[in-house]
Amino acid sequence: MNTTGAAARGPLGKAAAVTGQRRRLALRGVRGAVGKGRDFTRQTLRDWGWDGRESAEDALLVVSELVTNAALHAHGCHELVLTAGEALHIDVVDGAAAAPHPRAVRRPGVPGGHGLHIVQRLSDRWGSYAHGSGKVVWAEIDSSRLVTGNRGAGNRGSGTRGRTAPPAGH
Repeated sequence: MNTTGAAARGPLGKAAAVTGQRRRLALRGVRGAVGKGRDFTRQTLRDWGWDGRESAEDALLVVSELVTNAALHAHGCHELVLTAGEALHIDVVDGAAAAPHPRAVRRPGVPGGHGLHIVQRLSDRWGSYAHGSGKVVWAEIDSSRLVTGNRGAGNRGSGTRGRTAPPAGH
């Protein structure tokens, strides 16, 4: 794990402002990448004071879906990057250049094909862009949701979906 930015905790262990913090987890060739990504994200959210809310669980599920998709469909997950700002920005770097597309036909109760629909539903914005010989698939959850736990602010029919350029500042 690699952390950049200001310290995550202020005096007496109270959550400090985390804007500008970035944490990276290398996952290329790692067994159990999905579980490691979830554990890494859980600890990061705890360190940043963004845990204990339902929206933090949403973030864990988004990470799980993105890392799983990279493992199954994109030659593996190479890296998970979490960045704090106006939103929790999640980057999953993989080894395939093809842009992800949600499956048009979902079959309730049938495993598979639901991951990007879950990402769309739980994130405020998501998309992908080319990166080296692969791509980055990213998602954002507004930090206000992680502080207040308000799930109503999520991507429930609004926001950016499937953008093919990096979000501003990335």
